[in-house]
Amino acid sequence: MYLRINWLMKQTFRLAGFLLVYLSPSAWAKPGDRWEMNLSPGVTELGQEVYDLHMIILWICVAIAVVVFGIMGYVLVAHRKSSGRTPATFDESTKVEIAWTIVPTLILIAMVVPATQTMIKIYDTSEADLDIMITGYQWKWKYEYIDKEGGENFSYMSIMSTPQAQIDNLEPKGENYLLEVDEPLVIPVNKKARFLLTAADVIHAWWVPALSVKKDAIPGFVNEAWTLPTEIGTYRGQCAELCGKDHGFMPIVVNVVSEEDYAVWLASKKNASKVDLSVKSKDELMASGQSLYEKNCAACHMANGAGIPGVFPALKDSPIALGDVNEHINIVVNGTPGTAMAAYGAQLKPDVLAAIITYERNAWGNATGDSVQASDITNFNQ
Repeated sequence: MYLRINWLMKQTFRLAGFLLVYLSPSAWAKPGDRWEMNLSPGVTELGQEVYDLHMIILWICVAIAVVVFGIMGYVLVAHRKSSGRTPATFDESTKVEIAWTIVPTLILIAMVVPATQTMIKIYDTSEADLDIMITGYQWKWKYEYIDKEGGENFSYMSIMSTPQAQIDNLEPKGENYLLEVDEPLVIPVNKKARFLLTAADVIHAWWVPALSVKKDAIPGFVNEAWTLPTEIGTYRGQCAELCGKDHGFMPIVVNVVSEEDYAVWLASKKNASKVDLSVKSKDELMASGQSLYEKNCAACHMANGAGIPGVFPALKDSPIALGDVNEHINIVVNGTPGTAMAAYGAQLKPDVLAAIITYERNAWGNATGDSVQASDITNFNQ
């Protein structure tokens, strides 16, 4: 009996501690405050609804805990042996058993009804204003805007842009350390965006809390999600699935802009997505190839082409970069099955791949003299 009372008192103290923390000013901090401890409704109506549902259920649980532990505390004090109470002789009470069956059932029904209504809305991706295919790669995102009117789709890759020097603690870390990208996703305000999520290698998860979206991206499977932001701004998220050694370097940035700004951005992005098939000199290819290599390849093969011994092969003085150019193109375009070398033909444009391969074959003293053109990549794919 003593052990049971001791356990009940410990649980009571734990509940009291939780309530003290939750009811403290820090728990009610405004979004953005440093010590915020509660959920944030974000910038969507669905997010506000989820937040309200969370608060309702939380307070129901608090009320139940107060009642249950209050009764337990009263019984422990008022009916203790030292008070001279005479123990009851009955073993059970049918009325009490009926009450503690019906009351919890009614409480659960009261919680299930609004929760079900909200869940139905979460999965309703119909009547979207735009569709975007999101594909997860190790460790980047590909965004493909689908033209509903039958026009040409366009896509681009989004890669973390935090400088390597900050990651290596050689420079002070920026305000958005590990949460910044070179190409953010852009969607218009007050428009419903439908996301089709998949992955090309391992399981990823596209998560942006402010937009109330968190959905797994699974190879060979397409998941659906949606958002309808009501405020213009920049919202950040991350891959929420452990997807490999650089999982923490796979951020998400979404720019919510006005309809006018979105139309301007859309036109410029469609134009920029066109493949440049013009013939370029070796110097032009090398100049653009260096920055493109550092952006897309240096994480594995290093900026100096030395690779990571035992993990990622070197390109400096390597048989790949010094060997047959068509074999080099094949490896970059189609990847190498069973290794971490992905098929970049599905990720980058032919003119981008041409510049990267030219740089790899002529940097760090490789000096093959080859100038790979975008047409070489397109002809290879055919």
